[in-house]
Amino acid sequence: MDYTNYIVRDPKICGGTAVVKGTRIPIRTILGSLAEGDRVEDILHSFPTLTEEAIWALIAFAADSAAEDIPAMVLAV
Repeated sequence: MDYTNYIVRDPKICGGTAVVKGTRIPIRTILGSLAEGDRVEDILHSFPTLTEEAIWALIAFAADSAAEDIPAMVLAV
């Protein structure tokens, strides 16, 4: 999924925090809600300007970000 159409970082919006494009909703807010167990439907209800596609794009962004930041695991013998 191409998440670049859903995320923007602008110093004039929320101090440059990454937000969902067209909103002032920080992506960390949505990802945090998902991590706490909120359902997509709950998030859409809480943030009616979001779309389900935007939420999936944020998840894809988080997955790509984690893949770059997680060090390779070394197994101890």
